[in-house]
Amino acid sequence: MSTGPTPLPAAGRRRPPRDEVRRALLDAAARTFARQGIDGASLDDVAAAAGFTKGAVYSNFGSKEGLVAALVDDRVSAYLDLGLAAVDDPAATLPERARALGDRLTAASDEQHDWHLLFLQLWQRAVRTGPADDSFVRRHGELRAAVAEAVANHAEQAGTELPLPAASVATLLLALSNGLAIERMTDPAAVPDDLMGRVLALLVGGGTTGTTGGTTGGTGPDQR
Repeated sequence: MSTGPTPLPAAGRRRPPRDEVRRALLDAAARTFARQGIDGASLDDVAAAAGFTKGAVYSNFGSKEGLVAALVDDRVSAYLDLGLAAVDDPAATLPERARALGDRLTAASDEQHDWHLLFLQLWQRAVRTGPADDSFVRRHGELRAAVAEAVANHAEQAGTELPLPAASVATLLLALSNGLAIERMTDPAAVPDDLMGRVLALLVGGGTTGTTGGTTGGTGPDQR
């Protein structure tokens, strides 16, 4: 039975705002699901990690699947916002924006280790259940479409023709981000801090790059 979002250690304290409760529960869910597994962790585990009763989870998300769906929405939105913020310099060339994006996403993979563990679990669940649970697939597709739109807009602003359709660039960007994050978790030395940025710069036509410096080659990329 729902008892409302009453913090366990907060006897006599004013009830926190609903947005604050949701934020705490989402952050706790990300940590708990990443470490214990979505199926292995209970709502009691999530609530305790956030400092609330299980009733707070039910009153805010309705069920465990509702919490998982909200968590997916939250993290995907955060990922998109982070990427857009990294490329908000209108004076930068497209390769420079791509490099800044890659560097920021690499840093985020270190900062958000739990999210990548959770992403792998969500991917496995979606592949195993198929149409029965398409919320993750749907949200991931929306992210890819949003990234493709952003790529096309930035290319237009920079006056640069992409070497591939924007949708293909978006797919490659997400695949690189996810794949390199996994490799970096396994062996950090195998994925230098600037690797993704350099690859993305090359992908959008940045010419050659050094191992640590910026893009080089003053004559511009070869056009096919």
